[in-house]
Amino acid sequence: MYKAARTALYTSTKKIYPVRNLIIFFRRYFNFFLFLLLEVICIVLVFRNNDLQKSAYLNSANSLSARLYERYNNVEYYFHLKATNDSLVKENARLHNMLRTSFDSVSINNIVKVDTIRHYSTDTTRKVIGTEVRRYLYKEAKVVNNSINNPINYITIRRGRADGIKPNMGVVGPSGVVGVVRSVNDNYAVVLSLLSKGRNFGFSARLSYSKEMGTVRWYGGEAGYAVMEDVPKSVRLIKGDTVVTSGYSALFPENIPIGYVESYSLADKSSTAYTIRIKLATNFYNLQYVYVIDNLLKDEQQSLEDSTYRLIK
Repeated sequence: MYKAARTALYTSTKKIYPVRNLIIFFRRYFNFFLFLLLEVICIVLVFRNNDLQKSAYLNSANSLSARLYERYNNVEYYFHLKATNDSLVKENARLHNMLRTSFDSVSINNIVKVDTIRHYSTDTTRKVIGTEVRRYLYKEAKVVNNSINNPINYITIRRGRADGIKPNMGVVGPSGVVGVVRSVNDNYAVVLSLLSKGRNFGFSARLSYSKEMGTVRWYGGEAGYAVMEDVPKSVRLIKGDTVVTSGYSALFPENIPIGYVESYSLADKSSTAYTIRIKLATNFYNLQYVYVIDNLLKDEQQSLEDSTYRLIK
């Protein structure tokens, strides 16, 4: 009985102590809290009844609010970077499809296509004087796997047969050439990267300054560099000159960057062609999105070329 009463008294005392301590705290610092309250009342009265102080307060408050909103917007923007990046990639694909290099000039009397760019005369008649027919169609794709350290490197993209992707389509990145589609299933495609060794694997290229043709190949080593071959030693070379696609291949339009001339040399005195070391335009270490190029006239071109070769043989 005595023990139960003692436990009950101890429990009630535990409940009383926090309240008692709070009361003691306020009694001890009563003057300080009263001073703070009066100080706040005075400040409110000063800012409310004096235009100068009121204006200064509003300006400071607005400035502080603006900084807080800016910080908040920066944080919110950071968490929406993925959606922003996706929208930019789609916009880039749309702009690629509007480039004049994606169209072929033809006579309007001989062919009619739905997807065309028309040119009109500048006089009041607005007569159609030319039409450019779409030849290349760009499709954006997300990179889901990428290798750079093997003799032959591959890139897997999240686009497949269901999206119209087929083997032997050219692939470019935001900065330049990436590779060629090799295999496809319904939802994915595997791209043979430019970073792949082999004498039979190369890209038809052209120097921007001299317009001289050559072939770009990768022979291993650093993922940021390749070699341009078959450029005659009579050509004037310039360090930093841009190496672009020639347009002779059915894979790529012309003038897409491949790389930039870093150095050049002759194998020996009897050599008739330069070996040019180029810094690749594409950063294969940080490849996130690519664009697959569908040459809408490729089958027609290859069919004609194949039939011509068969006739010659």
